[in-house]
Amino acid sequence: MRIDKFLKNSRIIKRRTVAKEACDTGRVLINGNSAKAGSEVSVGDRIEINFGNNKMEIEVLELLDHAPKGKASEMYKIIQ
Repeated sequence: MRIDKFLKNSRIIKRRTVAKEACDTGRVLINGNSAKAGSEVSVGDRIEINFGNNKMEIEVLELLDHAPKGKASEMYKIIQ
């Protein structure tokens, strides 16, 4: 699954265009490597997202093409 789609489906970032912009400006890392919007993400990957002064690190637990509101938070685990 593309990283921008994962961030939107898991509701970490509200819109896919915002997720794409965050990836393309270098604010998203997958397993320590800079991610572009089209970068693939797999179960077990670690994603680091920089929101201004805040940093969020998560681990991918599940990939869902469509996640209802209750299942979205089950797609990842917050590490930091």
